[in-house]
Amino acid sequence: MSSNREIFLDGLRLNNTGPMALFGVCPLLAVTSSLITGLALGLATTIALVFSNFTVSVVRGRLRPEIRIPAYALIIAAVVTVIQLLMQTWFFDLYQVLGIFVPLIVTNCAIMGRAETFAVRNSPLPSMLDGFATGLGFCLVLVLLGTTRELLGKGTLFSHGELIFGAPGNAWQLAVLPDHYGFSLALLPPGAFMCLGFLMAGRNWLDSCRAGGERPGQAVRLRQHVPLESS
Repeated sequence: MSSNREIFLDGLRLNNTGPMALFGVCPLLAVTSSLITGLALGLATTIALVFSNFTVSVVRGRLRPEIRIPAYALIIAAVVTVIQLLMQTWFFDLYQVLGIFVPLIVTNCAIMGRAETFAVRNSPLPSMLDGFATGLGFCLVLVLLGTTRELLGKGTLFSHGELIFGAPGNAWQLAVLPDHYGFSLALLPPGAFMCLGFLMAGRNWLDSCRAGGERPGQAVRLRQHVPLESS
C-alpha cells in the first residue's frame, strides 16, 4: 500500500482532475470568474470527495459488484445534498451565486472515479486522504483560474469576500491594478477556455522537463546544442 505522502502527492499533483483529465470542466469555465467563487466551489467539491470516499470505503465489503456503481451514485448524491442544504442555510447568498453548479458536483466524474479506483480498494483513512488531496488539487486549479480571470477582468482580488467570510470579507478586496479598466474577455467563457489552455500547456511543459531531468527553461536550449550523429 502506498504511504500517506505518496497518496497525497498523487491526488494533488499527478492525477489533478482539473488540467489533466478535464473532469468538472463545466464549473472550471463557469464559476471561476473570481477567486472567491472558485474557492467556494473547490471547497465544496473537496468536502464531497472526502466524505464520499470515506463512506464508500466503509461499505465496500457489503456492496455486490453488480450494484456498486448505482450505490456510489447514491452515496455521492446524499453527500452533495447535505452540502447543498448546509450552504442554503449558512451561505445563502453564496449558494445563489453558485446556483446549479452545487448540485452538479454529483456529476463530477472525479468523485466517481476516485470511489471506483481508490476508495473501494483501501481503508477509510487513506481513502479520506486521497479524497482530500484530489479535491485540494481541483480547488487549487479553480482558485488559480479565478485569480487570473479576476485580475485580468477587474484588476482586483477577493471581490465579494463577504459571500464566504461574512461582513469582514468586504474589507478584504484588493485593488491590485487600480487604473485597470478591465479586460472583459477574461470574464467570459472564451477567456476561461484560454486560461485553462495556458494552464494545461504549462503543466505539460513542466512534466516534460521533469521527465527529462531538466530544469524548466533549459529544455529548449539543450536541444538546440545537441549535435546530430553522423550516419
